[in-house]
Amino acid sequence: MSVQLKAAARRLQSWIKNDAIPLWLERGLDPQTQAHYERLLPSGAPDLESSVRVRVQARQAFFFTVSASRGWCSQGQEVAQNLLGFVQKYATHPTAAGGYTHLMDKHFKVVDAKQDLYDHAFFILANAWCYRAFGDKAALAEAEKIVAHLDERFGSVYGGWVEGDYDYACRRQNPHMHLFEAFLALYDATGDAKWLARVGELFALFQTRFFDAEQQVLFEFFQNDWQRCADAKGDVVEPGHMMEWVWLLDWYSRRSGRPVRQYTRVLYEKGIAIGMDKSSLLFDAVTSDGSVIDRNKRCWGITELIKASLVQIREGNPNAEAIAIKAVNDLFDYYLCTATPGSYVDQRGAQDEVVVDVAPASTLYHLIVAAVELIDHCDGVYNDLYT
Repeated sequence: MSVQLKAAARRLQSWIKNDAIPLWLERGLDPQTQAHYERLLPSGAPDLESSVRVRVQARQAFFFTVSASRGWCSQGQEVAQNLLGFVQKYATHPTAAGGYTHLMDKHFKVVDAKQDLYDHAFFILANAWCYRAFGDKAALAEAEKIVAHLDERFGSVYGGWVEGDYDYACRRQNPHMHLFEAFLALYDATGDAKWLARVGELFALFQTRFFDAEQQVLFEFFQNDWQRCADAKGDVVEPGHMMEWVWLLDWYSRRSGRPVRQYTRVLYEKGIAIGMDKSSLLFDAVTSDGSVIDRNKRCWGITELIKASLVQIREGNPNAEAIAIKAVNDLFDYYLCTATPGSYVDQRGAQDEVVVDVAPASTLYHLIVAAVELIDHCDGVYNDLYT
């Protein structure tokens, strides 16, 4: 392992521990409710006029729980449990007998009560982590309650779950990817094989629906029966999600013994071939032949490239370490480069110019997982975050 990769790990750890955690503790939390703001402005001040997605509370609860578990944030447990407690008190769905609402206004009052599958994946993840890190049995019970609610209200005869309790144009692989992650986290937190069985069900969906073996890509949007959408949405490929699946499949393989390298290698190599701009940033969306649909590049795509590259290093890819090192450098050069230490740029454009300069709180979920994965890889412990 190179000195450069170890230096990259230390650099990212320092940014999380010494810049991001203090900033978001100080400016991310509403002093009255202890709920989390949606985002920070370029000045580093919270955006007090923005509406707030309910799932931001879950993703930030995860961020602070992991921070606490690493010994990086002494207040992490209190913050995380306050965030989840706030949601249970103020954003529980009023009539659905389970689950949460979707959107609050700037005063943290619910303005959109729909239930969304993607949102709930993160509440399962956050509660799994609160149980794992703090022994919070109520959090585990809440995670189980959410899963039961999804099964009862949103389970699909075609596999997986529908998008929610609202009309939708298509089904997405993305919520199922994050449920794959959440069930793995529940398995690691409890050792209960029923959660690994759930992951296996989603692995089958990946094999048969999300991944196209002929074109060697992961597709995003589907009809109710999991046939690809017949319109242009059916052609959408997100390189960042291909990288994210490399990491998730590797994690699943190490828990289940299932071989996955036939997928991880292809997803990584094809994702880079069709999805990487000349600057080495990942496009937000392309087609399977590499035609670019969206030339913008979100911050989170680079975090997933880092994680996938670590998997590929372990699998013997001779190019992966150099890609990982450059990706960390690019993360700092293009995104973690604001005047406010601990904040970040959300999105770059076609010419790598800044197009979204606010810092969504939800991106910290991606950043801390990338940091922990990189640290543990350099320490010779693979996915210690979940072990």
